[in-house]
Amino acid sequence: MKKTEYIKLIDTTRCTACRGCQVACKQWNEMPASRTRNFGSYQNPPDLQWNTWTLIRFQEYADKNGDFKWLFRKDGCMHCTEAACIKVCPSGALYHTDYGTVALNRSACIGCKACVSACPFDIPRYNQATDKIYKCDLCYTRLHEGQKPACVLSCPTGAITIGEKKAMIEAAYNRVDKLDGKATVYGDKFVGGTHVMYILSENPAAYDKLPSNPKVPASVILWKNLFKPFTLIGMGAVAGMAALHYLIKGPHEVHEKKEGGEHDV
Repeated sequence: MKKTEYIKLIDTTRCTACRGCQVACKQWNEMPASRTRNFGSYQNPPDLQWNTWTLIRFQEYADKNGDFKWLFRKDGCMHCTEAACIKVCPSGALYHTDYGTVALNRSACIGCKACVSACPFDIPRYNQATDKIYKCDLCYTRLHEGQKPACVLSCPTGAITIGEKKAMIEAAYNRVDKLDGKATVYGDKFVGGTHVMYILSENPAAYDKLPSNPKVPASVILWKNLFKPFTLIGMGAVAGMAALHYLIKGPHEVHEKKEGGEHDV
């Protein structure tokens, strides 16, 4: 039985950039810290990392009247319905959950980084030490136990909320109406709809690293429809031949030492 689809709604008009969500995410997922350098911003670290799945972006912005303001945005996986990362993943490590979110089976990840190139939001991060990909899974284990994601639970202003899909989309548009149209809803009109949505105080184009019209790359569609099936067939054939060889020949045996050759030390 399919479970209820959830949407996490992020209201940037209520965000104070306290970074409680950033810390809570790191603590819950037991991610280690990394040494960083000041690059002239309160934002830290400078970008998402394999061990930082949630990041508050700090941005200085001047509106059309020349008035200065801060733009704060919680960045992380958008959990797309038409997820490019899932379409290109050759091992099935990335998949949709019953909640509509995108989860990652890290043990199945082969470190090919195809998802890194395919994601229109530039979210997955690669760790060379483990040869694996990392990203937010919207606290799948917490959802499974009826608990809110760590970032939602930690937000002191109510800027981050979560609920059933239909109710959250309705709540987003109601909020925009209360703001007299001085905000926009972002996330429900592209890539099949995202399971993380924003209420933005400015036009999407004003925000750093937020595409105005994200799309699944044409190369991803070509890979999914034409090349991926042949890749999977090839992988299956290799596995089948290996199994057949084992049944016929048995396990590899250590070659006997040549006469007069090397000696044990």
